[in-house]
Amino acid sequence: MASLKVKLNNGVEIPILGLGTWQSKPNEVATAVEYALKEVGYRHIDCAWAYGNEKEVGEGIRKSGVPRSEIFITSKLWCTHHSRVEAALEETLANLGTDYLDLYLIHWPFHLNPNGNHPSFPTRPDGTRDILPDWKIKDTWAQMETVYKKGKVRAIGVSNFSERVLEQDILPHTTVVPAVNQLEIHLYNPQHKLLSYLKSKGIVPQAYSPLGSTNSPLLSDETAATIASKYDLQPSDVLLGYLVAKDIVTLPKSVTPTRIASNYTGALSAASKLSKEDVEKLDGVAASGKQKRLITPPWGVDLGFENWP
Repeated sequence: MASLKVKLNNGVEIPILGLGTWQSKPNEVATAVEYALKEVGYRHIDCAWAYGNEKEVGEGIRKSGVPRSEIFITSKLWCTHHSRVEAALEETLANLGTDYLDLYLIHWPFHLNPNGNHPSFPTRPDGTRDILPDWKIKDTWAQMETVYKKGKVRAIGVSNFSERVLEQDILPHTTVVPAVNQLEIHLYNPQHKLLSYLKSKGIVPQAYSPLGSTNSPLLSDETAATIASKYDLQPSDVLLGYLVAKDIVTLPKSVTPTRIASNYTGALSAASKLSKEDVEKLDGVAASGKQKRLITPPWGVDLGFENWP
């Protein structure tokens, strides 16, 4: 069963459910990707250079036997690569074993020093992240436009970009509006205001960590559990289906076959069963005192988000 799809602002269609691969170990992710594609029906794989497992993701894609043309592959430009977007993309393509991406995202809205003391996470002598303060994100985006216009990627977008950053650093300087903004979106961090803004600009939201993180409080939320019991679903089904019902591209991550399958089928089942009243109840959970971000890397820079510690 193929995923439902959402149309991006350039006409490209993206499956609304994708398999996330963040923190999936290289010796596990190939098998997970193969299983998701071959046995479950996923047609969307989300990866990134920084995850350190692109080669294994590519291996899983090849072993699945699913034609490349049927798979939507997303990857992301890492923060130390902002001054060499095309070269970074070529490395990602080689890792994945493909000659194009369906979607390429700027992973975070700042440039880490490419000549620093670490290839991925350089730090200054005081231990803070070595971010280049004078680098302009619009210059990164201009390079993203170049690889898009060359046909190396079918769509380009951003990740972890606030309204402020989009308004100041991207939209005034481009005619190519980002197709996607991938964000931490879940029951406790619904980002209602930002989602409304993205909709007004024709930018599709993607949700990473839709079930939270390890030992997530989301899975024991009373509202989600109550709604789940009403439909003979699991709370995780409701958490995922809630986002799908709102047309948010949703990226659950797992390397466990049973969980990979249940995330997929459960999300689609829940999305079809949730009523408007259910969605409204879930929309209000965070405002009842449960607003909480679960993924807040200590970058040491103001990204323009509300509720960032």
